Amino acid sequence: MTGTKRTIIVVALIVVMMVTALPLFARGQSEPGAMYIPVISKGLQHQFWQTVKAGADDAAAEFGVEITFEGPPSEADIQEQVIMFQNAMAKAPAAVALAALDTNSVMDQLQEAVRRNIPIIGFDSGVPDAPEGSIYANASTNNYAAAGLGAEHMFERLASEMGTPTPANPVTIVVFGQDATSESVTRRGFGFRDRMIELLVSEAGIPRTAIRVQGNPAYIAADSPRSNNPAVIIDMVVPASPRTTDVTASANAILGRARDQNIRGIFCSNEGTVVGVLAATNDGAQLASTYRDILVVGFDAGEAQKNAVRQGYFLGSITQDPYQIGFQAVELAFRAASGEAVFDVDTGAKFYDASNMDQPDIAQLLYD
Repeated sequence: MTGTKRTIIVVALIVVMMVTALPLFARGQSEPGAMYIPVISKGLQHQFWQTVKAGADDAAAEFGVEITFEGPPSEADIQEQVIMFQNAMAKAPAAVALAALDTNSVMDQLQEAVRRNIPIIGFDSGVPDAPEGSIYANASTNNYAAAGLGAEHMFERLASEMGTPTPANPVTIVVFGQDATSESVTRRGFGFRDRMIELLVSEAGIPRTAIRVQGNPAYIAADSPRSNNPAVIIDMVVPASPRTTDVTASANAILGRARDQNIRGIFCSNEGTVVGVLAATNDGAQLASTYRDILVVGFDAGEAQKNAVRQGYFLGSITQDPYQIGFQAVELAFRAASGEAVFDVDTGAKFYDASNMDQPDIAQLLYD
C-alpha cells in the first residue's frame, strides 16, 4: 500500500468517527457514551430528596450517563429552581428530569425544550400543566391513592374512638398541606379528603349534608360538602409559606384550637408538615400526653418521623419509594434521550406503623 493510499484511508476513518460522534455531542453528552442529564429536585433540605438522589446516582452508573442533582435551599425558593433549570438548558442536556415547584415559573424553559427536542421527565410531583409535548413521562407516586391509605387507617381508629359525631358535638379532622401549589402535596390533600368523606358516608353512616370541608380554597372542590350545621368538619390548612418557621407556627395554631374544636385527627401531607407538628409537640412526646386524643398520620419517612411512629406518637405514616423515584426518573430520561418510547411509572406507596416498620418490605423504603 502506498503512503498516499494509507493517508487517504486514515483520513476517511477519522471523518467517519467524527460524523458518528456528532449526534452524541448534539444530544448533550459530555463525552462519547456519556449523556448529560441534569436532575432538578424541589429541594435538598429533606432526607427524602437525599434518597431520591441515591437512586438517581445508581441509575446514572447503571446506564452510563452523567448526571447532576440539585435543588433549591427550600421549597419556597421557586426562583432559584428557575435559575437551575436555565443553567441546565444552557449545557445542552440530552434530557432533563424535573420536579417543578411551580410550572408557570419554568414555562419558558419548557417551551425551549420542546423547540430543541429535549425530553423532560417529571418526577415526584412532576410538572403539572406543562406545555403539550414537553413532558415525555413521569416517575412518581400516585399521591391521590397513597393519601387515601392514610384516610383508611385513620378512619379505622376514629370509628372506634370518636363515638357518633353530631352537629351539637362535631368532630374536626385537619388536613395539613405544606402549600397549595405543589402537585404532589395538593393531590395528597385531595386524596385524603375524598377518601375520608367516602368512609364517613359509607361506613359511619354520616350523610354528606352533615359534613363540611373548609379552609384553604385551593383544597375545596366544587362538589365538596359544605354543611352549615356539620357533624364532621374537614379543615384544609396551609401555612403562610413552606418555610419551617411558618409550618411550625401553623402547627402550633392547629394544636391551640384542638380542644375547642374537638380536633381528633391530623394528616400531614409531607415531611415538611410532619417536621412542623413534631416541632410543636416536643418531637411528638406531647401527642402521647397533652394531645393524646389526636391521631396523627404522616407522609414520607426520615429519622424524626420514624421515631414518632415507633414510639406510638403517630398512628403511622405513608412511605413512598424515593429511591425508585430517582432511579426511574434517570432511566426514563436515558431511554427518552435514546429515542425509545417511555410511559409514566407509578413508584408505589405503603402504610407503616410500629407493628410493621421493621418488616423487610417496609424497612427498605424508610430512609433516614
